[in-house]
Amino acid sequence: MLRYGFAAFVVLAVASVANHTQTSAQNAPVTFTRDVLPILQKNCQSCHRPGQMAPMSLLTFRDARPWARSMKSKVESRQMPPWFADPAHGEFANDRSLSTGDIETIAKWADSGALEGDLKDAPPPVQWPVDGWQIKPDIVVRGPEFRVPAHTPNDVVEWVTFLIPSGFTRDTWITSLEIKPSEMAVTHHICFTFEPHRPNAKYYVANWSESARDDEGVAIRNTNTTPPAPRAGGPAPGRNPSGRTAAADSGGGFNCWVPGRAADDYRPFGAGKLVPAGSDISFQVHYTPNGKDVVDRPLIGFTVSDQPPAKRWMSYGIVGGGPDFAIPPNEPNYKSPDFELEFTADVELVEFMPHMHVRGKSMRYRLVYPDGREEIPLSVPKYDFNWQLLYQPKKPLRVPKGTKLFVDAYYDNSRANRHNPNPERTVYLGRMTWEEMMAPFFGVLIDSKTDPSSVLKLGR
Repeated sequence: MLRYGFAAFVVLAVASVANHTQTSAQNAPVTFTRDVLPILQKNCQSCHRPGQMAPMSLLTFRDARPWARSMKSKVESRQMPPWFADPAHGEFANDRSLSTGDIETIAKWADSGALEGDLKDAPPPVQWPVDGWQIKPDIVVRGPEFRVPAHTPNDVVEWVTFLIPSGFTRDTWITSLEIKPSEMAVTHHICFTFEPHRPNAKYYVANWSESARDDEGVAIRNTNTTPPAPRAGGPAPGRNPSGRTAAADSGGGFNCWVPGRAADDYRPFGAGKLVPAGSDISFQVHYTPNGKDVVDRPLIGFTVSDQPPAKRWMSYGIVGGGPDFAIPPNEPNYKSPDFELEFTADVELVEFMPHMHVRGKSMRYRLVYPDGREEIPLSVPKYDFNWQLLYQPKKPLRVPKGTKLFVDAYYDNSRANRHNPNPERTVYLGRMTWEEMMAPFFGVLIDSKTDPSSVLKLGR
């Protein structure tokens, strides 16, 4: 009896110690070094560090402490980190949304005095690339400098295209790339594609076309002709009768910087883009004046490989909507004209990037497989123009030849849309943010031996 009683006492004592330890851990104050910093490293510092688009750094306690209350407010309202994919459809490798537990941790930290904690509890700092890069480039190409005036009539700066030399003197596989503007506050987008060199090429010459515009800066439509759908950069392989376009080039396609977009990194997929020797770069810029006269000096960084990868990455700048696109005044739920395309080769879908302007409300990608099965790989029910996010499936999505992609896009041209500059007018496709776009961009992997021109065809 004594033996059993002693054993029971030991069990109770161990349980008591364990419960006390657990209770102590639960009651321990939330600190920056132990509890908050790991969350920031994983979900926030890619943007919140010097040289990136976020307004403040969150690398250290000294950086973060003044923003504790704001951090709590933004994460509890789920404004930060920005992430808009519907969790009911697909899982994403780059999902930076916070768990409920992470949100509670940041809130408790702010509410309990935003303590620093013991430095020994802090994880090692993330070794971010220098000079604000997201990648560590092997090669850097300088883009054309562009002076953005403090003001223009209606703050319109038309899209401008330059041709610049790429510097690639031999066929080269690039394994990641990043476009880095120096003046992010005025940069609406920067896009580029690779082009074969032409003997009469003129480098660093600005090319643009002026549009006749009304007092609000909206392009005036010629009622006698159907305006072409705008392209989001680079030469298109062709336009189908609906007015839709698909921009992609021999180098693996269209590439863009827009607010919130991460660098393109193909290395985790064992993939790359092939740049033919002697290629030039068609470089397109779009700026919006903000009251300050600045000069943007953009850079493009590349990592390269001496060995051909097993797979080729193709990026597509798709523009839909066509000539029938017209959002009526005070319409809260306008659906864009139907959009579809067909994959004419086996591919793997690896990224999506919905793009609309300030009246954009939601966008959904829908696949219909040859056997009739349907799948929604991405739904963005609350689109936010201020964050042009890239969504990368956790695993590449295998799409057999013959699969069709349908995209549904909705727009809010009502007074309820606080970003709406004027709900009293009809809205058409156009290049400015107060006009509209319907652009479901995406990227695929193909076998490195597959002909890039045989990957897809646009639907009706």
